[in-house]
Amino acid sequence: MWNKNIEAFIGFDSEYQDADIVLFGAPFDGTTSFRPGTRFAGKAIRSESMGIETYSPYQDRDLCELNLFDAGELEFAFGNTNRVLQKIEETTRTILEDHKIPFMIGGEHLVTLGSVRAVFEKYPDLHIIHLDAHTDLRNDYLGEELSHATVIRRVWDLVGDKKIFQFGIRSGEKYEFEFAREHNTIRKFDLEGFQSCIDYLKGKPVYFTLDLDVLDPSIFPGTGTPEAGGVTFKELLNAVLQLKDLNIVGCDMNELSPQYDQSGVSTAVACKLVREIALAIGGR
Repeated sequence: MWNKNIEAFIGFDSEYQDADIVLFGAPFDGTTSFRPGTRFAGKAIRSESMGIETYSPYQDRDLCELNLFDAGELEFAFGNTNRVLQKIEETTRTILEDHKIPFMIGGEHLVTLGSVRAVFEKYPDLHIIHLDAHTDLRNDYLGEELSHATVIRRVWDLVGDKKIFQFGIRSGEKYEFEFAREHNTIRKFDLEGFQSCIDYLKGKPVYFTLDLDVLDPSIFPGTGTPEAGGVTFKELLNAVLQLKDLNIVGCDMNELSPQYDQSGVSTAVACKLVREIALAIGGR
């Protein structure tokens, strides 16, 4: 389906047909409600990935030991959110049909919906792990039902009650937290209880979605909607390492806006997390 990307994430250099995990970018930020710029995340992550190693001392594994393919960035016709989500859905579906794990780099968080639609089609008992600063459970935002502020509500429309596990949440409307308590499993402010979640989800198909603003902005300022009081890198890394015990059938990482952190630290953090996620879910 794809040729090798000219500038690929470090270590993602297998041929498509041989790959177990396919990385692709969804450079869309058309519904961003505060500071846009996540459309530039994928290219920045690929470029800056050359500043890290393929080897992870945390997992004693190397990306070169896995079959990984980088498909590059999707091309979108901006101004039509439904078409963007449709293209993401079609891309994810193709990857799944070829018996590979889709790993999407956003972009704003709404892109998750397109990928989850395809994964849910194949795995109707799909469960979601959602790490984020924000609930993303509004039914609409300024009258729009498709928004990065509504994405998890739209995912709930698909998977239903008690299939979504939210961690690190520290911002949202009061009714969103009430909705989460009734319909999802939510942990405010931190990642405590993550191990119990992992134990419960073993053997079930799981989609992992990581909004990088779950991190404290002192660690990760390069995001469009920073929220004080977030988790540390080490806390997030420990959670990511536990993914190795799950049947991850799809995942994404989103909401890096590299231009808001001229030091490049936020992009470097994102690069390291791509490596650790790929190693945790790959080669099982």
